[in-house]
Amino acid sequence: MRIRATVAAVSGALALSALAVPAAQADGPGDGNPTKTSAAERFGTSSAKSSAKSTARVAAAAAPTVSSVKVNGGKNIVLGTTTVKTFSVSLTASHPSGIADAYVDLWHGTDVEAGLDGYLPPNEDVATCTATSATTSNCKLTITAEPGYEGNVYANFLAGTWKVSAGVLANDGEMFWDDYYKTHKVQRLSKLTVNASPEPVTKGKTLTVTGKLSRANWETGSYSGLPSGQSVALQFRKSGTSTYTNVKGIKTAAGGALKTTVTAATDGYHRFKYAGITSTAPATAAGDFVDVK
Repeated sequence: MRIRATVAAVSGALALSALAVPAAQADGPGDGNPTKTSAAERFGTSSAKSSAKSTARVAAAAAPTVSSVKVNGGKNIVLGTTTVKTFSVSLTASHPSGIADAYVDLWHGTDVEAGLDGYLPPNEDVATCTATSATTSNCKLTITAEPGYEGNVYANFLAGTWKVSAGVLANDGEMFWDDYYKTHKVQRLSKLTVNASPEPVTKGKTLTVTGKLSRANWETGSYSGLPSGQSVALQFRKSGTSTYTNVKGIKTAAGGALKTTVTAATDGYHRFKYAGITSTAPATAAGDFVDVK
């Protein structure tokens, strides 16, 4: 965890220094709960000016205004089994005195104080804030998510909706802080396979299309089939064209298995497409070409 100390004003500007303190972060089940930065810790205030959980917002007479909080460019964070992903977070803030610093993190749990079980803090002690006017700045940070037992996204139950905290420090010391500013999805990467047979096939004969829908298991470091009943679309693209069209919808069987039949009509590519769910990212199989005689 990064802890921020606010030091004396110099020539009317608020100078900031950073002190790194080891995080109490859960690397895996049984290692204890993550510890999350508070407004007082991050910005070095003597006390956290917090309000009720319903708003979780710092109440100040002239608190900065915050807008355009973005995580990963608005895209869901999708993690496989081993690849560490660093993504950007940003916000736009305004205050009559200008903006000194900003903060964004992601956390998972029921309550920021008592029910925290996942925490993705920023990598930087200080945000990069670029002034667009005397009162407004765009501030950027990065966050690193590491899947797996040794990482900060260590368990499958963490897949889904995370809360996003946003904080801003104005040049005059006024502060905005909201641990419940918005939400963002952190998802398990999914994969789809497809095979259409026989190849080639006689026109008018039955073509069997099989495949499997699997997703990253952050606890085992492997891919496993999704539970039965997942909705998947079978799509077809005629040879010489560029657009796939839906043929039919089917459900996965046990272990993510897929199987259906169609009547062979013309040369083309068959594939499966999965729209995804809250915990699991969408996936599209590469098309399998079938020559129809």
